[in-house]
Amino acid sequence: MPKVAGSVKELLAALDGIARIEGERLVVTDEAGLRTRGIYDVIWTATFSEDEATVEAARWIVWEASQAVGARSASIQDLYNARARGDYDGMTVPAINLRAQTFDMARVILETAKKNDSAAVIFELARSEQTYTYQRVFEYATSVLAGAIAAGWVGPVFIQGDHYQFNAKKYAVDPEKMTAEIRKGCRDAIAAGYRNIDIDSSTLVDLSFDSLDKQQHENYVRAAELTALIRSLEVDGVTVSVGGEIGEVGKVNSTPAELKAYLDGYRRELDARAKGAIGLSKVSVQTGTSHGGTPLADGGVAKVALDFNVLTQLSTVAREYGLSGAVQHGASTLPDDMFHRFPATGCAEIHLATGFQNALFEHPAFPAELHKAIEEWVFANCQDERKPDQTDIQFVYTGRKKAIGPFKRQLWDLPTKDVILASQAAKVDFLFKQLGTPGSRALVEKYVKPVEFHQPLPEAVKAAL
Repeated sequence: MPKVAGSVKELLAALDGIARIEGERLVVTDEAGLRTRGIYDVIWTATFSEDEATVEAARWIVWEASQAVGARSASIQDLYNARARGDYDGMTVPAINLRAQTFDMARVILETAKKNDSAAVIFELARSEQTYTYQRVFEYATSVLAGAIAAGWVGPVFIQGDHYQFNAKKYAVDPEKMTAEIRKGCRDAIAAGYRNIDIDSSTLVDLSFDSLDKQQHENYVRAAELTALIRSLEVDGVTVSVGGEIGEVGKVNSTPAELKAYLDGYRRELDARAKGAIGLSKVSVQTGTSHGGTPLADGGVAKVALDFNVLTQLSTVAREYGLSGAVQHGASTLPDDMFHRFPATGCAEIHLATGFQNALFEHPAFPAELHKAIEEWVFANCQDERKPDQTDIQFVYTGRKKAIGPFKRQLWDLPTKDVILASQAAKVDFLFKQLGTPGSRALVEKYVKPVEFHQPLPEAVKAAL
C-alpha cells in the first residue's frame, strides 16, 4: 500500500532518485519511477496526511510534476470554438464526475483514453459534491493530475467545476450573499488550477413572469457577472471555458425561445461589464433526465423519456450564437443503447456521474461488510433527507453518495478495487466509442495547447531543504 508521509522531509525522501528540487522547480529524474511508485506515496500523502504543511508540499509536487511530464491542466475553450465553427462534428465530449476513488478513476480513464487514441474527456466535480465527498478544489485537481501522471498521460487534462449553482431559497433571502459564495467558488477553482467552470444560475429562473426575458433575467445577469469575474482572474493567458444553463435538470424541458432569450440577455449584460469579452462555450439544457436517475422501490431505476429532438434543436441554436452546442446532464444512468444517439444531435458535452458511483457500490467484488457499514451510516446520518414514501432501498440509493467522504480512505484502500476498476474501465471504453471520441487526440492537440504554469515553492519545502 502507498505510504502517507508525516512530514515534508519524509515526503521528499520518498522521491529520492525519482525527482529533486532545483531552485524553485521540481526536476523529474526517473519518470517511470514517478509514474509507477512515487506518485502513489505523494497522492496518498496529499489526500490523507494530517500535517498541513506536508499536504501543501504534496500538492505542489503533483502540480509541478504534471508540468514536467506534460500532463497539464487545460481549457477546452479552443476545441469548443472549433465545434462552433463546424470544424468537426460527430463527437460528444464526456464529462465524468469523480466522486470516489478519484486518483484511480482518473488513472484508468486516461489509460483507456490512450488505448482509444482519444484526448476528449473532462474530469469534473460539482460544487455540492465537494462537500459530501470531502474534496475541495485543491484536493480534487491534485488527485486528477496525479492520476494523469500515473497513467503516463501526455496532453491536456480538462478539470471542470460543475454546477456552480445558486441556491434559490438563499438567493431570495440575500442575493448578494449567495452570489458571493459562487464568486468565491470561482476564485478558488481557478487558483487550484481549474480551467473550465459551469455556472448554474438556472435555479433563479422564474416562470411566473409573462415574458421569457423576465423569466431568464436573474439567470443571465448572474451568469454574465460571473463570466466577467472569471475573465478577470485568468492568470496564464488561457481563456477559461465557461458554461451556462437554462433549465434546471429534472424539471420542465427547455425550448429554443428560452435559450435565445437567455443568450441575448447574457450577451447584453456581459458587454455592459466587459465589452467584447469572450462569453459561454456551451449551455446546459433540460431534455427529460434527472440527476442520479429516479430509483424504484425494487432497486431499479425508472426509464427516462429523453427528448433527442429538443437536444438537437437547442444545440443548433447554441451554435448559431457561437457556442459549441448544448450540454446533456443526468445521463450516466441512461440505458446503454441511448448513448450512440448523442453525437448525431450535435450535443457538445454529456455529464456522467451516478452510474460510476453505482458501479462501485453494486459491484460483486465490493466488500459486503463495507456495504453494510455504509448502509448503516446512511440510516444514522441522512434521515432528515428521507422522503415520506421512500422504501429503504430507495433511501439508501439516494443517500449513499453522502457516505463517500466519511468512507473515503476505505474506498481508496479497497482490497478488491482492481477488479472494480477494470469494470469501470470497460464502461468508459464503451462510452468513448458510443460518443465518438476514439481517434480524437489529433483533433484535440490541433486546437488545445496547454500552457506551462508553475506554482511558487512552499515555505515548508524550502525549510525542509
